[in-house]
Amino acid sequence: MKRRDFITLCWISLATSMFFFFVFTDEKTVQNFMLTIVISFMYSFILWTGNALINDFLNKKFPWSEATTKRAILSIISILIANVIMVYFCNYMNFVVFQKSATTEEYFSGKYNFTNWFTINIALLISAFLHAKGFMEELKKTSKKEVVEQKLIAKSANAQFESLKNQLDPHFLFNSLNVLSSLIDENPKQAQKFTASMSKIYRYVLEQKDKELVTVEDELEFAKTYCELLKTRFEDSVDFVFDVKAENYRKLVVPLSLQLLLENCIKHNFATSSKPLVIKIFSENDTLCIENNLQVREQIKESSGIGLSNIVQRYALLTKRNVFIEKSEDYFKVKLPILSAKPQEINIKIDDENKAYERAQKRVKELKSFYGNLISYCIVIPALIIINLITSPDDIWFYWPMLGWGIGIAAHGMNVFAIGKSWEEKKIREILEKHHKF
Repeated sequence: MKRRDFITLCWISLATSMFFFFVFTDEKTVQNFMLTIVISFMYSFILWTGNALINDFLNKKFPWSEATTKRAILSIISILIANVIMVYFCNYMNFVVFQKSATTEEYFSGKYNFTNWFTINIALLISAFLHAKGFMEELKKTSKKEVVEQKLIAKSANAQFESLKNQLDPHFLFNSLNVLSSLIDENPKQAQKFTASMSKIYRYVLEQKDKELVTVEDELEFAKTYCELLKTRFEDSVDFVFDVKAENYRKLVVPLSLQLLLENCIKHNFATSSKPLVIKIFSENDTLCIENNLQVREQIKESSGIGLSNIVQRYALLTKRNVFIEKSEDYFKVKLPILSAKPQEINIKIDDENKAYERAQKRVKELKSFYGNLISYCIVIPALIIINLITSPDDIWFYWPMLGWGIGIAAHGMNVFAIGKSWEEKKIREILEKHHKF
Protein backbone atom coordinates (compact mmCIF):
# COMPACT_ATOMS: atom_id res chain seq x y z
CA MET A 1 0.00 0.00 0.00
CA LYS A 2 1.29 3.46 -0.89
CA ARG A 3 1.92 5.98 1.88
CA ARG A 4 -0.72 8.35 0.53
CA ASP A 5 -3.35 5.59 0.46
CA PHE A 6 -2.37 4.53 3.98
CA ILE A 7 -2.80 8.08 5.34
CA THR A 8 -6.14 8.48 3.54
CA LEU A 9 -7.37 5.17 4.97
CA CYS A 10 -6.35 6.23 8.48
CA TRP A 11 -8.34 9.46 8.19
CA ILE A 12 -11.38 7.57 6.83
CA SER A 13 -11.16 5.06 9.70
CA LEU A 14 -10.84 7.80 12.28
CA ALA A 15 -13.80 9.75 10.84
CA THR A 16 -15.92 6.58 10.71
CA SER A 17 -15.07 5.64 14.31
CA MET A 18 -15.96 9.12 15.57
CA PHE A 19 -19.25 9.04 13.66
CA PHE A 20 -20.29 5.67 15.13
CA PHE A 21 -19.06 6.64 18.60
CA PHE A 22 -21.05 9.88 18.84
CA VAL A 23 -24.18 8.63 17.01
CA PHE A 24 -24.58 4.96 18.00
CA THR A 25 -22.67 4.56 21.30
CA ASP A 26 -24.74 5.11 24.43
CA GLU A 27 -21.89 5.24 26.95
CA LYS A 28 -19.42 7.95 25.89
CA THR A 29 -16.33 6.64 27.66
CA VAL A 30 -12.67 6.62 26.68
CA GLN A 31 -12.69 2.81 26.69
CA ASN A 32 -15.64 2.68 24.28
CA PHE A 33 -14.04 5.36 22.10
CA MET A 34 -10.81 3.37 21.83
CA LEU A 35 -12.79 0.18 21.11
CA THR A 36 -14.71 1.97 18.36
CA ILE A 37 -11.43 3.17 16.80
CA VAL A 38 -9.96 -0.36 16.90
CA ILE A 39 -13.08 -1.87 15.32
CA SER A 40 -13.26 0.85 12.68
CA PHE A 41 -9.59 0.42 11.75
CA MET A 42 -10.06 -3.35 11.62
CA TYR A 43 -12.94 -3.09 9.14
CA SER A 44 -11.22 -0.42 7.05
CA PHE A 45 -7.85 -2.11 6.76
CA ILE A 46 -9.09 -5.67 6.28
CA LEU A 47 -11.75 -4.80 3.69
CA TRP A 48 -9.76 -2.14 1.88
CA THR A 49 -6.40 -3.92 1.97
CA GLY A 50 -7.92 -7.29 1.07
CA ASN A 51 -9.70 -5.87 -1.97
CA ALA A 52 -6.62 -3.85 -2.94
CA LEU A 53 -4.42 -6.96 -2.83
CA ILE A 54 -6.88 -8.90 -4.99
CA ASN A 55 -7.02 -6.00 -7.46
CA ASP A 56 -3.20 -5.72 -7.62
CA PHE A 57 -2.81 -9.48 -8.09
CA LEU A 58 -5.34 -9.53 -10.94
CA ASN A 59 -3.69 -6.47 -12.52
CA LYS A 60 -0.39 -8.35 -12.71
CA LYS A 61 -1.78 -11.69 -13.86
CA PHE A 62 -4.72 -10.55 -16.01
CA PRO A 63 -4.33 -6.87 -17.07
CA TRP A 64 -7.48 -5.12 -18.25
CA SER A 65 -5.82 -4.16 -21.54
CA GLU A 66 -4.89 -7.75 -22.46
CA ALA A 67 -7.82 -9.85 -21.19
CA THR A 68 -10.78 -7.58 -20.48
CA THR A 69 -13.56 -10.20 -20.47
CA LYS A 70 -11.56 -12.79 -18.53
CA ARG A 71 -10.47 -10.15 -16.03
CA ALA A 72 -14.05 -8.95 -15.50
CA ILE A 73 -15.28 -12.50 -14.79
CA LEU A 74 -12.40 -13.26 -12.42
CA SER A 75 -12.91 -9.92 -10.64
CA ILE A 76 -16.60 -10.63 -9.99
CA ILE A 77 -15.96 -14.16 -8.71
CA SER A 78 -12.95 -13.22 -6.56
CA ILE A 79 -14.49 -10.14 -4.91
CA LEU A 80 -17.71 -12.01 -4.09
CA ILE A 81 -15.88 -14.90 -2.39
CA ALA A 82 -13.24 -12.73 -0.72
CA ASN A 83 -15.66 -10.12 0.61
CA VAL A 84 -18.01 -12.73 2.12
CA ILE A 85 -15.06 -14.31 3.95
CA MET A 86 -13.62 -10.96 5.11
CA VAL A 87 -17.00 -9.61 6.27
CA TYR A 88 -17.83 -12.76 8.26
CA PHE A 89 -14.38 -12.58 9.85
CA CYS A 90 -14.65 -8.87 10.74
CA ASN A 91 -18.17 -9.20 12.14
CA TYR A 92 -17.11 -12.24 14.14
CA MET A 93 -14.19 -10.31 15.63
CA ASN A 94 -16.47 -7.33 16.33
CA PHE A 95 -19.46 -9.02 17.96
CA VAL A 96 -17.86 -12.14 19.48
CA VAL A 97 -14.29 -11.12 20.36
CA PHE A 98 -14.36 -7.34 21.01
CA GLN A 99 -17.91 -6.49 22.10
CA LYS A 100 -18.74 -10.00 23.41
CA SER A 101 -22.39 -9.40 22.53
CA ALA A 102 -22.80 -12.91 21.08
CA THR A 103 -21.30 -16.37 21.31
CA THR A 104 -19.82 -18.25 18.40
CA GLU A 105 -22.94 -20.47 18.20
CA GLU A 106 -25.26 -17.42 18.20
CA TYR A 107 -23.19 -15.70 15.54
CA PHE A 108 -23.37 -18.60 13.12
CA SER A 109 -27.00 -19.44 13.95
CA GLY A 110 -28.32 -16.67 11.70
CA LYS A 111 -28.81 -13.91 14.25
CA TYR A 112 -26.46 -11.58 12.40
CA ASN A 113 -27.48 -12.47 8.83
CA PHE A 114 -28.87 -9.00 8.07
CA THR A 115 -25.78 -7.33 9.52
CA ASN A 116 -23.53 -9.60 7.48
CA TRP A 117 -25.57 -8.97 4.33
CA PHE A 118 -25.50 -5.20 4.85
CA THR A 119 -21.73 -5.20 5.51
CA ILE A 120 -21.08 -7.39 2.45
CA ASN A 121 -22.88 -4.84 0.27
CA ILE A 122 -20.72 -2.05 1.69
CA ALA A 123 -17.60 -4.17 1.07
CA LEU A 124 -18.72 -4.86 -2.52
CA LEU A 125 -19.16 -1.14 -3.10
CA ILE A 126 -15.63 -0.53 -1.81
CA SER A 127 -14.34 -3.30 -4.05
CA ALA A 128 -16.18 -1.91 -7.08
CA PHE A 129 -14.62 1.48 -6.39
CA LEU A 130 -11.11 -0.04 -6.18
CA HIS A 131 -11.52 -2.06 -9.38
CA ALA A 132 -12.93 0.96 -11.21
CA LYS A 133 -10.03 3.07 -9.98
CA GLY A 134 -7.55 0.37 -11.07
CA PHE A 135 -9.17 0.11 -14.49
CA MET A 136 -8.97 3.87 -15.05
CA GLU A 137 -5.32 4.02 -13.95
CA GLU A 138 -4.36 1.18 -16.30
CA LEU A 139 -6.38 2.78 -19.11
CA LYS A 140 -4.46 6.03 -18.66
CA LYS A 141 -1.10 4.21 -18.58
CA THR A 142 -1.96 2.20 -21.69
CA SER A 143 -3.16 5.30 -23.56
CA LYS A 144 -0.02 7.25 -22.66
CA LYS A 145 2.20 4.30 -23.58
CA GLU A 146 0.52 3.89 -26.98
CA VAL A 147 0.78 7.63 -27.71
CA VAL A 148 4.50 7.66 -26.79
CA GLU A 149 5.17 4.51 -28.87
CA GLN A 150 3.38 5.92 -31.92
CA LYS A 151 5.29 9.20 -31.64
CA LEU A 152 8.59 7.34 -31.39
CA ILE A 153 7.72 5.14 -34.37
CA ALA A 154 6.70 8.17 -36.43
CA LYS A 155 9.86 10.10 -35.51
CA SER A 156 12.05 7.08 -36.19
CA ALA A 157 10.45 6.41 -39.59
CA ASN A 158 10.67 10.06 -40.57
CA ALA A 159 14.33 10.31 -39.52
CA GLN A 160 15.13 7.07 -41.36
CA PHE A 161 13.38 8.27 -44.52
CA GLU A 162 15.17 11.63 -44.41
CA SER A 163 18.48 9.85 -43.94
CA LEU A 164 17.84 7.61 -46.94
CA LYS A 165 16.86 10.56 -49.14
CA ASN A 166 19.94 12.51 -48.11
CA GLN A 167 22.12 9.67 -49.42
CA LEU A 168 20.99 10.44 -52.99
CA ASP A 169 22.64 13.81 -53.47
CA PRO A 170 26.28 12.90 -52.76
CA HIS A 171 25.83 9.41 -54.26
CA PHE A 172 24.60 10.70 -57.62
CA LEU A 173 27.09 13.56 -57.71
CA PHE A 174 30.04 11.31 -56.84
CA ASN A 175 29.22 8.77 -59.58
CA SER A 176 28.53 11.46 -62.18
CA LEU A 177 31.82 13.21 -61.47
CA ASN A 178 33.63 9.88 -61.84
CA VAL A 179 32.09 9.44 -65.30
CA LEU A 180 32.91 13.03 -66.23
CA SER A 181 36.51 12.58 -65.05
CA SER A 182 36.86 9.55 -67.34
CA LEU A 183 35.36 11.39 -70.33
CA ILE A 184 37.64 14.42 -70.00
CA ASP A 185 40.62 12.22 -70.84
CA GLU A 186 38.87 10.03 -73.40
CA ASN A 187 36.71 12.53 -75.29
CA PRO A 188 36.69 16.24 -74.29
CA LYS A 189 33.76 17.10 -76.62
CA GLN A 190 31.66 14.33 -75.13
CA ALA A 191 32.66 15.60 -71.71
CA GLN A 192 31.16 19.02 -72.53
CA LYS A 193 27.95 17.39 -73.74
CA PHE A 194 27.91 15.20 -70.65
CA THR A 195 28.28 18.26 -68.39
CA ALA A 196 25.28 19.98 -70.01
CA SER A 197 23.14 16.84 -69.68
CA MET A 198 24.30 16.29 -66.11
CA SER A 199 23.10 19.74 -65.07
CA LYS A 200 19.59 18.92 -66.36
CA ILE A 201 19.59 15.57 -64.62
CA TYR A 202 20.88 17.00 -61.37
CA ARG A 203 18.07 19.56 -61.44
CA TYR A 204 15.61 16.65 -61.50
CA VAL A 205 17.46 15.03 -58.61
CA LEU A 206 17.11 18.21 -56.55
CA GLU A 207 13.42 18.57 -57.44
CA GLN A 208 12.37 14.98 -56.82
CA LYS A 209 14.57 13.70 -53.99
CA ASP A 210 12.36 15.20 -51.25
CA LYS A 211 9.22 13.53 -52.62
CA GLU A 212 8.03 10.20 -51.31
CA LEU A 213 6.58 9.11 -54.65
CA VAL A 214 6.67 10.27 -58.29
CA THR A 215 4.75 9.12 -61.34
CA VAL A 216 6.13 6.33 -63.48
CA GLU A 217 6.02 8.70 -66.46
CA ASP A 218 8.27 11.28 -64.76
CA GLU A 219 10.70 8.61 -63.61
CA LEU A 220 10.85 7.11 -67.12
CA GLU A 221 11.54 10.48 -68.73
CA PHE A 222 14.35 11.05 -66.29
CA ALA A 223 15.70 7.52 -66.88
CA LYS A 224 15.73 8.05 -70.66
CA THR A 225 17.69 11.28 -70.22
CA TYR A 226 20.10 9.51 -67.92
CA CYS A 227 20.46 6.66 -70.42
CA GLU A 228 21.42 9.20 -73.08
CA LEU A 229 24.06 10.41 -70.66
CA LEU A 230 25.41 6.89 -70.27
CA LYS A 231 25.22 6.36 -74.01
CA THR A 232 27.45 9.38 -74.44
CA ARG A 233 30.19 7.60 -72.57
CA PHE A 234 29.71 3.95 -73.54
CA GLU A 235 28.33 4.42 -77.06
CA ASP A 236 27.64 0.96 -78.60
CA SER A 237 28.75 -0.91 -75.51
CA VAL A 238 25.37 -0.34 -73.81
CA ASP A 239 21.83 -0.75 -75.20
CA PHE A 240 18.62 0.37 -73.51
CA VAL A 241 15.16 -1.05 -74.20
CA PHE A 242 12.02 0.63 -72.81
CA ASP A 243 8.71 -1.24 -72.85
CA VAL A 244 6.45 0.15 -70.13
CA LYS A 245 2.68 0.01 -70.60
CA ALA A 246 0.99 3.41 -70.93
CA GLU A 247 -1.65 2.40 -68.37
CA ASN A 248 1.05 2.48 -65.69
CA TYR A 249 2.29 5.99 -66.47
CA ARG A 250 0.08 7.73 -63.87
CA LYS A 251 0.94 5.25 -61.14
CA LEU A 252 3.70 5.84 -58.62
CA VAL A 253 7.20 4.67 -57.81
CA VAL A 254 9.96 5.78 -55.46
CA PRO A 255 11.89 8.72 -57.02
CA LEU A 256 15.36 8.12 -58.52
CA SER A 257 14.93 4.37 -58.19
CA LEU A 258 15.60 3.77 -61.91
CA GLN A 259 18.69 5.96 -61.85
CA LEU A 260 20.16 4.03 -58.90
CA LEU A 261 19.45 0.68 -60.58
CA LEU A 262 20.91 1.83 -63.90
CA GLU A 263 24.04 2.87 -62.03
CA ASN A 264 24.21 -0.58 -60.46
CA CYS A 265 23.96 -2.26 -63.87
CA ILE A 266 26.89 -0.24 -65.20
CA LYS A 267 28.89 -0.54 -62.01
CA HIS A 268 28.71 -4.32 -61.61
CA ASN A 269 28.89 -5.43 -65.26
CA PHE A 270 31.47 -4.93 -67.99
CA ALA A 271 30.31 -3.60 -71.34
CA THR A 272 32.11 -3.75 -74.73
CA SER A 273 31.03 -3.26 -78.32
CA SER A 274 31.49 -7.01 -78.93
CA LYS A 275 29.58 -7.91 -75.77
CA PRO A 276 27.18 -5.05 -75.16
CA LEU A 277 25.33 -4.72 -71.88
CA VAL A 278 21.59 -4.79 -72.64
CA ILE A 279 19.39 -3.11 -70.03
CA LYS A 280 15.63 -3.56 -70.32
CA ILE A 281 13.05 -1.45 -68.46
CA PHE A 282 9.52 -2.83 -68.71
CA SER A 283 6.30 -3.35 -66.75
CA GLU A 284 5.17 -6.76 -65.54
CA ASN A 285 2.22 -7.62 -63.25
CA ASP A 286 1.99 -4.23 -61.53
CA THR A 287 5.77 -3.97 -61.15
CA LEU A 288 8.43 -1.95 -62.91
CA CYS A 289 11.28 -4.27 -63.92
CA ILE A 290 14.92 -3.48 -64.66
CA GLU A 291 16.74 -6.41 -66.22
CA ASN A 292 20.24 -6.77 -67.62
CA ASN A 293 22.26 -9.62 -69.11
CA LEU A 294 24.79 -10.78 -66.53
CA GLN A 295 28.38 -9.84 -67.38
CA VAL A 296 29.87 -9.52 -63.93
CA ARG A 297 33.06 -7.55 -63.68
CA GLU A 298 35.68 -8.02 -60.96
CA GLN A 299 35.26 -5.42 -58.24
CA ILE A 300 38.45 -3.51 -57.51
CA LYS A 301 36.99 -2.05 -54.33
CA GLU A 302 34.10 -3.08 -52.16
CA SER A 303 30.68 -1.73 -53.12
CA SER A 304 29.11 0.95 -50.90
CA GLY A 305 25.74 -0.83 -51.13
CA ILE A 306 23.81 2.43 -51.22
CA GLY A 307 21.83 1.88 -54.44
CA LEU A 308 19.70 -1.22 -54.07
CA SER A 309 19.50 -1.20 -50.27
CA ASN A 310 18.35 2.44 -50.38
CA ILE A 311 15.46 1.55 -52.69
CA VAL A 312 14.45 -1.48 -50.61
CA GLN A 313 14.42 0.53 -47.39
CA ARG A 314 12.47 3.45 -48.89
CA TYR A 315 9.81 1.09 -50.23
CA ALA A 316 9.63 -0.64 -46.84
CA LEU A 317 8.75 2.70 -45.21
CA LEU A 318 5.96 3.41 -47.70
CA THR A 319 4.29 0.06 -48.45
CA LYS A 320 4.05 -3.57 -47.39
CA ARG A 321 4.84 -4.69 -50.93
CA ASN A 322 8.40 -5.92 -51.36
CA VAL A 323 11.11 -5.20 -53.90
CA PHE A 324 11.91 -8.50 -55.60
CA ILE A 325 15.35 -9.48 -56.91
CA GLU A 326 15.88 -12.31 -59.40
CA LYS A 327 19.29 -13.61 -60.38
CA SER A 328 20.33 -16.44 -62.67
CA GLU A 329 23.41 -17.36 -64.69
CA ASP A 330 22.19 -15.23 -67.60
CA TYR A 331 20.39 -12.20 -66.16
CA PHE A 332 19.80 -10.00 -63.12
CA LYS A 333 16.36 -8.49 -62.55
CA VAL A 334 14.89 -6.10 -59.99
CA LYS A 335 11.11 -5.68 -59.66
CA LEU A 336 9.86 -2.40 -58.18
CA PRO A 337 6.26 -2.28 -56.93
CA ILE A 338 4.09 0.18 -58.85
CA LEU A 339 1.77 1.89 -56.36
CA SER A 340 -1.71 3.05 -57.30
CA ALA A 341 -2.21 5.28 -54.23
CA LYS A 342 -1.98 8.98 -54.93
CA PRO A 343 -0.76 11.56 -52.38
CA GLN A 344 -4.40 12.54 -51.77
CA GLU A 345 -5.23 8.95 -50.79
CA ILE A 346 -2.28 8.90 -48.42
CA ASN A 347 -3.75 11.99 -46.74
CA ILE A 348 -7.08 10.19 -46.49
CA LYS A 349 -5.33 7.36 -44.65
CA ILE A 350 -3.88 9.92 -42.24
CA ASP A 351 -7.36 11.40 -41.78
CA ASP A 352 -8.70 7.91 -41.07
CA GLU A 353 -6.04 7.46 -38.40
CA ASN A 354 -7.06 10.82 -36.87
CA LYS A 355 -10.69 9.72 -36.89
CA ALA A 356 -9.68 6.46 -35.21
CA TYR A 357 -7.89 8.49 -32.54
CA GLU A 358 -11.02 10.64 -32.08
CA ARG A 359 -13.12 7.47 -31.70
CA ALA A 360 -10.64 6.21 -29.11
CA GLN A 361 -10.96 9.52 -27.21
CA LYS A 362 -14.74 9.23 -27.31
CA ARG A 363 -14.48 5.66 -26.01
CA VAL A 364 -12.31 6.81 -23.09
CA LYS A 365 -14.89 9.51 -22.24
CA GLU A 366 -17.66 6.89 -22.24
CA LEU A 367 -15.65 4.66 -19.88
CA LYS A 368 -14.84 7.58 -17.59
CA SER A 369 -18.53 8.53 -17.52
CA PHE A 370 -19.53 4.98 -16.56
CA TYR A 371 -16.95 4.63 -13.81
CA GLY A 372 -17.74 8.13 -12.54
CA ASN A 373 -21.37 7.03 -12.28
CA LEU A 374 -20.32 3.81 -10.51
CA ILE A 375 -18.08 5.65 -8.03
CA SER A 376 -20.87 8.14 -7.26
CA TYR A 377 -23.16 5.19 -6.58
CA CYS A 378 -20.58 3.68 -4.25
CA ILE A 379 -20.41 6.93 -2.26
CA VAL A 380 -24.03 8.13 -2.24
CA ILE A 381 -25.88 4.84 -1.60
CA PRO A 382 -23.96 3.98 1.64
CA ALA A 383 -24.62 7.54 2.82
CA LEU A 384 -28.35 7.11 2.12
CA ILE A 385 -28.34 3.77 3.95
CA ILE A 386 -26.72 5.34 7.03
CA ILE A 387 -29.17 8.29 6.97
CA ASN A 388 -32.10 5.88 6.63
CA LEU A 389 -30.95 3.71 9.55
CA ILE A 390 -30.30 6.73 11.78
CA THR A 391 -33.46 8.74 11.06
CA SER A 392 -36.05 6.00 10.55
CA PRO A 393 -34.74 2.47 11.24
CA ASP A 394 -38.29 1.04 11.23
CA ASP A 395 -39.06 2.43 7.77
CA ILE A 396 -36.50 1.01 5.31
CA TRP A 397 -36.63 3.14 2.12
CA PHE A 398 -33.02 3.03 0.86
CA TYR A 399 -33.88 -0.03 -1.29
CA TRP A 400 -35.65 2.16 -3.87
CA PRO A 401 -32.78 4.51 -4.83
CA MET A 402 -30.31 1.62 -4.51
CA LEU A 403 -32.30 -0.59 -6.91
CA GLY A 404 -33.32 2.22 -9.30
CA TRP A 405 -29.86 3.68 -9.62
CA GLY A 406 -28.36 0.18 -9.74
CA ILE A 407 -30.54 -0.75 -12.73
CA GLY A 408 -29.47 2.50 -14.40
CA ILE A 409 -25.79 1.67 -13.85
CA ALA A 410 -26.31 -1.85 -15.23
CA ALA A 411 -27.92 -0.41 -18.38
CA HIS A 412 -25.12 2.16 -18.67
CA GLY A 413 -22.53 -0.62 -18.37
CA MET A 414 -24.26 -2.73 -21.03
CA ASN A 415 -24.19 0.25 -23.40
CA VAL A 416 -20.57 1.23 -22.69
CA PHE A 417 -19.22 -2.32 -22.98
CA ALA A 418 -20.81 -2.72 -26.42
CA ILE A 419 -23.57 -5.17 -25.45
CA GLY A 420 -26.19 -2.73 -26.71
CA LYS A 421 -24.02 -1.19 -29.42
CA SER A 422 -23.16 -4.50 -31.03
CA TRP A 423 -26.90 -5.22 -31.32
CA GLU A 424 -27.46 -1.80 -32.93
CA GLU A 425 -24.57 -2.26 -35.37
CA LYS A 426 -25.81 -5.74 -36.27
CA LYS A 427 -29.31 -4.41 -37.06
CA ILE A 428 -27.84 -1.56 -39.12
CA ARG A 429 -25.78 -4.04 -41.16
CA GLU A 430 -28.86 -6.23 -41.71
CA ILE A 431 -30.92 -3.25 -42.94
CA LEU A 432 -28.13 -2.09 -45.26
CA GLU A 433 -27.72 -5.59 -46.71
CA LYS A 434 -31.48 -5.80 -47.42
CA HIS A 435 -31.36 -2.36 -49.01
CA HIS A 436 -28.46 -3.32 -51.31
CA LYS A 437 -30.26 -6.51 -52.38
CA PHE A 438 -33.21 -4.44 -53.65
